Formats: sequence, structure tokens, C-alpha cells
Amino acid sequence: MKVVVQRVREASVTVGGEESGRIGRGFLVLAGFGRGDTEATLAWMARKIVSLRVFEDEAGLMNLPLEAVGGGILVVSQFTLYGDCRKGARPSFEKSARPDEARRLYEIFLERVRAEAPGPVASGVFQERMQVSLVNDGPVTLVIEKE
Repeated sequence: MKVVVQRVREASVTVGGEESGRIGRGFLVLAGFGRGDTEATLAWMARKIVSLRVFEDEAGLMNLPLEAVGGGILVVSQFTLYGDCRKGARPSFEKSARPDEARRLYEIFLERVRAEAPGPVASGVFQERMQVSLVNDGPVTLVIEKE
């Protein structure tokens, strides 16, 4: 599993002109699922994201977790995180989970994030064309992988 976590002041996702999810301060999580990902991987990733201490404390240090700032999480599926661009000009997605399996993993991951998160959790719509808007705060962007 691969995720990109962006600390945001706000973020939203729109599908077909309709907003499907919105948060204020918190994390935008772009989540990609690979072949062989397990429920244990999803649980680990959900805990890891929620426990990240990347919000500034009173001294200006990145030391506070999501809970301390009352933040939310917006989760958007993104299979292109598994795009391999080492050869040629067209990415290969061989390591990406197949659509049916990725949908199952995405739904389980959302459940895990909702169970771990101290605040609201919003989401995009799996396998739909989405427009994601965000105001990146910092910017702070982290890539986390778990095989």
C-alpha cells in the first residue's frame, strides 16, 4: 500500500459536479492499493496516518497529532500511485491491485480510518473521475509505503 498524506487547511473532492467529501484542517490522503495488500496492512496504515505528529505546537515544531488540532481526513483512491515510469513514456500498473480487489481494500481502509480517526472522515468515490481541491498547509507532504 502507498499513500500520499498532505497536511491541508481544507480539501474537497467533486464527482460529476457534486461534492462527495470536504474537510477543513487535517489530512488529504491519496491511497493506492497494491497486489498482496492485506487487512493487516490497511490497519497499520490507518494507525500510522492518524498518529502522525505534523502539526505545529506553540513553539512552532511539528509535534502535534491530528487529534490535538481537531482535524479531519479526506481519503481519495489513487491507483496511479503504483504507476511505474522507469521504462517508456506510458506508466505500467502491474503492481496495482485489480479493480475489484482494490475496491474491497479501499472500503476496508475507509472503515479502518473511520475507526482510528479522532475527527470527521470524508471520501472520494472509488473508480470515478474526481476533481480534488486543496489548500496545502506548509506545504507538508509525506509518502508512506507498506508492503
